[in-house]
Amino acid sequence: MKKEKAGIIILLAICFLAWAGPVFSGRTAWEQNLDMQSMAPRVPGIENLGILDGHETVVTSAGTMKRNRYKESEEGKKTYYWFGTDVLGRDIFTRTWEGARISLTVALLAVAADVLLGLAYGAVSGYLGGRIDFVMQRIVEIISGIPNLVIATILIVVLRPGIPSVMLSIGLTGWINMSRTARAKIMEVKNMDYVLAAKTQGAGIRWLITKEILPNIGGQLAVAALVSVPNAIFMEAFLAFMGLGIPAPAASLGTMIYDGFLVFTIHPYMAAAPVIVLAFIMAGFQLTAEGIRDKLDSRTAL
Repeated sequence: MKKEKAGIIILLAICFLAWAGPVFSGRTAWEQNLDMQSMAPRVPGIENLGILDGHETVVTSAGTMKRNRYKESEEGKKTYYWFGTDVLGRDIFTRTWEGARISLTVALLAVAADVLLGLAYGAVSGYLGGRIDFVMQRIVEIISGIPNLVIATILIVVLRPGIPSVMLSIGLTGWINMSRTARAKIMEVKNMDYVLAAKTQGAGIRWLITKEILPNIGGQLAVAALVSVPNAIFMEAFLAFMGLGIPAPAASLGTMIYDGFLVFTIHPYMAAAPVIVLAFIMAGFQLTAEGIRDKLDSRTAL
């Protein structure tokens, strides 16, 4: 299977589960059941194979022992939590897919802002060139010299943690790479024959950039945009892990990974589900971008 097909299939599956996962579970992401705290994963049917049957290894002063909390109460015997529950009795399956939805939304909107700002900045700089390009690139160098985490942290502290502030912090720190990509590609093609022909016919700068240049470098820019999505998701997860992400009771994948990390030595399954989903999301975008890049390279070679 080609890379882009594999990546698209992964992303479609993730998007479907992010939308339909909470519907399947019949629970909400913030619903608590204190009688069902820290329940290990239990899946109907598969439990008959001796895996994902609710057992977990518990470390005690006398050593290690296997425990199945589902069998300790009447409610537990007829209850299934596919990914288990957290320390507050919340369904990890529901929270994982709600978190995936939030992480994808934040990342995609932030990357959209990156693309618009970076593309406009890089297009103007690359096409005009000369002193304007020199000044604009010095500005880019100054901004890129400041660590992204510092900018993001300051913005979130000033604006308070939340989805808008996280999106803004990612957007304001992620447009540099897109602007550099757009500038480099435009400088490659702005002196091509078809651009010069349009210019001699009286086409203006806006027409040349939007109608002549961008359609011919759109593939490379799409690859750059796809690659930036995993970076944005990872940035959001890292901010959440540092305690600067989306506040409770909402949960992104990053906040879930942080919550699972706090009890990882006792209940490692709490961090497993969001980590695996995050890995698949990043792999899906990466495979799609690499597949498109390979196609573009093969066409260029011909």
